[in-house]
Amino acid sequence: MKVLITGATGLVGSALVSSLRADGISVHYLTTRKGKISQEADYRGFFWDPSQNQIDPECFLGVTHIVNLAGASIAKRWTPAYRAEIQNSRTDSLQTLYKGLSSLELHTVEYLVSASAIGIYPDSLSHYYTETCTETASGFLGETVEKWERAAREFDALGIRRGILRIGLVLSVKGGALPQIIRPIRWGLGAPLGSGQQWQSWIHLHDLVRLIRFSLEESLEGVFNAVAPNPVTNKKLTQEVAATLGKPLWMPGVPAWGLKLVLGEMASLLLASQRVSSEKIEMEGFTFRYANIHQALQALLT
Repeated sequence: MKVLITGATGLVGSALVSSLRADGISVHYLTTRKGKISQEADYRGFFWDPSQNQIDPECFLGVTHIVNLAGASIAKRWTPAYRAEIQNSRTDSLQTLYKGLSSLELHTVEYLVSASAIGIYPDSLSHYYTETCTETASGFLGETVEKWERAAREFDALGIRRGILRIGLVLSVKGGALPQIIRPIRWGLGAPLGSGQQWQSWIHLHDLVRLIRFSLEESLEGVFNAVAPNPVTNKKLTQEVAATLGKPLWMPGVPAWGLKLVLGEMASLLLASQRVSSEKIEMEGFTFRYANIHQALQALLT
């Protein structure tokens, strides 16, 4: 196996690269920075510019599997220009890979797995979402993820097996949401967001890397939720972080109207409720090492 990775320097990508290289698996990666291209024997970088549909065709040499993790962060303010960047960075990346592969007379790529997000599911306090759900969330996030997945499905026309992972809240102390949750709690200012009853479907970074590798090894086709088996409410998550850190929670919840006033539509990242099932990936034989939030936070924070 030789793996081509987009988004290889991000939180998930860098952890995946380390895991693959530790097991002697060669990695090619794509970067927009020519000055940071590595040429190690088992870790080679190649230039691309998805905004211009440019890609070095040498990146596909000997590659059997592709992992697509590219996409601009959704944690920056959603100005009109940045909203376009969020969407375009996801669809352009897949379209550039597609164009690059289509231009080759021969290639060795057998399988592609692309990141997606549980933000495709509608906001609901009661529904338990499986991959069979055909409803799509209204608003910017739902539209973005729908376009993202549509671009991934285009690879079916190339005869390449294709998997899509709908990723939940990734827990890591190295980045993502958890450090932002920890910071006010450490200062004694932690509190649930909104009602605190919104469901948050999460996954430990270590399990997400294992799940991506499982997808590669099994060439899983179709859509899979990449979330741990036991979602929690925002209130429960906040309480568990505080308990693990040995910090009190005394402040009232942060009102939803305040978050919306400050963040606008971006507040949906904090207030939307998606209770998502992991049953399908478990039925394929994947087992989670961190199945409950207490166990995951103990591993991360102690």
